[in-house]
Amino acid sequence: MHTGPIIILSGGLSPERDVSLRSGRRVAEALRRRDVEVDVVDVDENLAAHLRDRGPSCVIPLVHGAVGEDGALHRLISGLNLPYVGSTADGCSLAFDKPTANRHVHEAGVAVPEFIVLAHSTVREQGAREVLAAAVAHIGLPLIVKPSQGGSSLGVSVVRDEGELPAAMVSAFAYGDNAIVQSFIEGTEVAVSVLDTGDGAQALPVVEIRADGGIYDYHARYTAGSTEFAVPAHLPAETLAACERTAVTIHHALGLRDWSRSDLIADSQGRVWFLEANVAPGMTETSTYPQAVHAAGLHMGDIVETLIKQAIQRG
Repeated sequence: MHTGPIIILSGGLSPERDVSLRSGRRVAEALRRRDVEVDVVDVDENLAAHLRDRGPSCVIPLVHGAVGEDGALHRLISGLNLPYVGSTADGCSLAFDKPTANRHVHEAGVAVPEFIVLAHSTVREQGAREVLAAAVAHIGLPLIVKPSQGGSSLGVSVVRDEGELPAAMVSAFAYGDNAIVQSFIEGTEVAVSVLDTGDGAQALPVVEIRADGGIYDYHARYTAGSTEFAVPAHLPAETLAACERTAVTIHHALGLRDWSRSDLIADSQGRVWFLEANVAPGMTETSTYPQAVHAAGLHMGDIVETLIKQAIQRG
């Protein structure tokens, strides 16, 4: 039986380090207001030894990017026989790799924009001009280019003219060896948070995202005032319900647990399209998950306490 503090893991060395640190601090503050003993630990090479020494009652991984969302961190925690909040390692792996997530979600009946995956080596060895021209011919314009792994919209570009594509590919390849070239769906971008505190996965109120400049990139996500949000989203009731159902379907299709967030597009016909899923939703002052929690009349501290108890019961 572990009797140590609750340990929140944040930081790490991914490009999303700063966001992760902010998420960790915010959740820690919510728990401390309830007199819960909390340590916030920056993930480094000494993590396993630190966790063994502290013997925490429960671990909350809030590390964004590859370090925290590809499943490796969760396998480490499981290997130490420590209870933790969040998805299993297998669920993390499915959600983190965007092409894999797309396929699983599509098989579950969710609309996924048409896409192809291009490896850096393919573009380099087979000639960038020919490969990219073929991609445009297959997908059409406008399209969106993004790294096949990662979050926070790092390396993401919208391409409306073929001449913009090479620079977009360079930006995506800066964050990994593979990039997705995908149809760009015009519509209302929304984030739908899912929470399961023991009674089954439930969608929280749909958050509409209106980024300055039209692109919800890293700056728009984490710079206060650069994006407007509406909770609930300004969409017809049937479209809101479809967004909520879709997020729960995605949560189940990817085998996720406790909490998740799905980023979606609702087009002018009310069809809901999958963009990506997140197993460690951002918890910063500008993140959509806390906004959805507040709109649902819930409190972050209460939710996290419940998830901690649930994780401990799971063993």
